[in-house]
Amino acid sequence: MTQVDTPALTPRLDARPATVDPLRIVMPIAIGAVFLGAWEAAVRLYDVPPYILPGPWLILRALIDGWGSLFHSLLITLKVTLSAFLLAAIGGGALAILFTRSRWIELSLYPYAVILQVTPIVAIAPLIIIWVKDDTYLALLICAWIVAFFPVLSNATLGLSSTDHNLLNLFQLYGATRRQVLWHLRVPSALPYYLGGVRIAGGLALIGTVVAEFVAGTGGADTGLAYRILEAGYRLQIPRMFAALFLIAFAGIVIFVALSLVSHLVLRNWHESAVRREN
Repeated sequence: MTQVDTPALTPRLDARPATVDPLRIVMPIAIGAVFLGAWEAAVRLYDVPPYILPGPWLILRALIDGWGSLFHSLLITLKVTLSAFLLAAIGGGALAILFTRSRWIELSLYPYAVILQVTPIVAIAPLIIIWVKDDTYLALLICAWIVAFFPVLSNATLGLSSTDHNLLNLFQLYGATRRQVLWHLRVPSALPYYLGGVRIAGGLALIGTVVAEFVAGTGGADTGLAYRILEAGYRLQIPRMFAALFLIAFAGIVIFVALSLVSHLVLRNWHESAVRREN
């Protein structure tokens, strides 16, 4: 078969990779600093008790004092989160390809994926934890995977089905097989959609893990940050509760930034979303 050179998938010769705008970093940091300063000032000015709303400085002290247990719990939460995310990213992409290969499979299975997505995880998490009560890690993993799976599947399926029909006709004109169309046209075209779903799934996997940990409510040495929040609440250690919440939020930000960086590195040389064109 004659090699097909598809212009839509080749690097743009008249484009250059986008550079990082310093304002995208400076402005959020400045707004965050102003917010924290106003928060600390308001707490001190109105003499708010720390068991109602601790100031940022008191939260930082609680984070430093309890760093050992909080960091260990963070690692446990991240272990479940990353495992669920990888299963969702791989499984969602593979199932989307299977949907593309067989319309019957898509019509049969896609509605059940929608059902999993629209069912609140807080409603089914107790059942999952009861069913696999002998393995808490597996229960948390299943809950987090359910939350993270659908965005990857949905975006990847949309991308695979949104391939340019002109390029499809071109491949068919040159006698390309279904396998060649899939791997040389559909998959590259769907990559931006898939990576968008992956970025969403990273944060949802963390949310699913934390929700499942709240429902499980198990104590002990090997517990995640959600239990540390519950524990601090029971003991009215509100600064420690905020410190654990800060670690969860920070972990979510790191996951999103890391996945956004991966997406940019993959797409920067050819896709419009990651390429800055000359004016």
